[in-house]
Amino acid sequence: MQCRGIRGASIVSANNKESILAATEELLVKMTQANKIEIKNIAAIFFTTTPDLDAEFPAVATRKLGWPPNLALLCGHEMNVPNDLPRCLRILMLVNTDKEPEEITHAYLGEAKKLKDKTSLPMGGNK
Repeated sequence: MQCRGIRGASIVSANNKESILAATEELLVKMTQANKIEIKNIAAIFFTTTPDLDAEFPAVATRKLGWPPNLALLCGHEMNVPNDLPRCLRILMLVNTDKEPEEITHAYLGEAKKLKDKTSLPMGGNK
């Protein structure tokens, strides 16, 4: 097995606990289902939000889903880049898997689909 990264992003409807947790739960479920991930194979999850989301830690959603309390989780804020999407939640899930990189399905929901094009730019490129 290799450790692979799975990316996901979504827009949170409002800066409140309920909205942050609902968006996070939805994204986590989509990411795990799309990649047929067993929770025991998740090595770590990094959650980031744009600075305008600060009402709750997105990682709390894993506890609501009943995922193991010893799962390595980390929350942080994204850089405050001008004209970036507001209220954006991003997840990087590190998973032990037999899948090749091209077999991984990344999840971009709603308006966050715009980010998919940005992540495919070469380093330093701002086309």
